[in-house]
Amino acid sequence: MARPSKSASIDYKAAHTLTQGLLERAACPAGVRFVLVKDGDTKGLRLRVTPAGGKFWQFETRMKGKLITRSLGEWPAVSISEAQTQARTLRNMTTQGIDPREVEREAWEKREAEEAARAAAAVQAQREALTVGQAWAAYIEARRPFWGALHLADNVGMMAPGGEPKKRGKGTTTPGPLAHFAPLRLLDVTGETMHQWAMEEARTRPTRARLGLHLFNAFLNWCTERPEYAELVTANAAKNRRAREALGKPQAKKDALLKEQLPAFFQAVQGLQSAAASAYLLGLLLTGARPGELQMLRWEDVNTQWKALTIRDKDASKGGNDGTRQVPLTPYMHHLIASLPRRGDFVFSNEWGTAPISRPHRRLADACAVAGVNVTLHGLRRSFGSLSEWLELPAGVVAQIQGHKPSATAEKHYRVRPLDLLRLHHEKFEAWILEQAGVQFDAQAEPGKLRAVN
Repeated sequence: MARPSKSASIDYKAAHTLTQGLLERAACPAGVRFVLVKDGDTKGLRLRVTPAGGKFWQFETRMKGKLITRSLGEWPAVSISEAQTQARTLRNMTTQGIDPREVEREAWEKREAEEAARAAAAVQAQREALTVGQAWAAYIEARRPFWGALHLADNVGMMAPGGEPKKRGKGTTTPGPLAHFAPLRLLDVTGETMHQWAMEEARTRPTRARLGLHLFNAFLNWCTERPEYAELVTANAAKNRRAREALGKPQAKKDALLKEQLPAFFQAVQGLQSAAASAYLLGLLLTGARPGELQMLRWEDVNTQWKALTIRDKDASKGGNDGTRQVPLTPYMHHLIASLPRRGDFVFSNEWGTAPISRPHRRLADACAVAGVNVTLHGLRRSFGSLSEWLELPAGVVAQIQGHKPSATAEKHYRVRPLDLLRLHHEKFEAWILEQAGVQFDAQAEPGKLRAVN
């Protein structure tokens, strides 16, 4: 085949010996979509030239009566020899009945599968490296909108690393009971690790550890419901009989004030230097509220117009509504609250008004030492229920005021006690308590300006 001169026009219908100069001269005539420069040495190889000046290698052949076209890249990035080599390879495949498109598809699928496998392995490795502390932080953030402040504080404190300077006194804080698990992989939490942890915690703080085990159980249940954690928790390790046995069963507490102890108790509590502490401790006895509930009472929760207190409570409590319940603001309780200075948001606040009263159990211990009685903060709540038996108050009324769950179907579905009905029984109870304590009190006088004397 004669080599054309550099200035000769190109016959695009004929095959040519491909040279650098030939390809440089190749151009698409006006009005034509493209032209093909065919290679006379390699069957099926041609250079596609477009009006825009693009020059692209392609290979064409027929296989089982169907046209197969494959792109081989752009010239001059892909040289003539490289394009010819690729074309010959494709030609050999098609003559053997191998479809290049299927080969490319299989190669692409293999690459995609390998890439997906690498990505999945990386994700799995990251999941398997996930620590309990990391998952616990995600758990708290996910559940925060559904928890009250005290329950949130319990969960945060359980995993607290400790080592922080104490806000009161010297030294540093102790790690929370569950802080042991924070650096462990979630995958490594087993029944055996829970048992070993329980054996250690039982030596120093079994009560807090029992609460920790309960909270950890809820955490692991949450993990099983989350796709990103479910495969890392093959079984709920917190549901472990050996761990529960190691921590022991909680002993039912029975501390409560007796009727004859009321005079000494009132006198001792009223003698405390802190008016907020005194009102708070008497309030626990007179309302039967949980210590944390009354401690978090805010001024906005005190309704003096309708004589009501809004207690921030559990949703499931009798009379509860959006995590609160209303109880009567009885005359003496109204007097105690009205006598307090209004500083900050909390009724029973610290001396700076920045937070609720702190460590009320210490103030109670001081009063108990003076009165010669032994009762805890929760024991004052227990005293409310126990002392109400003297007046034979309806059990459902007492339970609703204290925020207990209904204990029967009739109580749950067929007893609706409005605030004024509760007040009838509650004021009767308060008046009896004051009578037994020897406190003279005029319920009709203006709150906050009364002086109660023994």
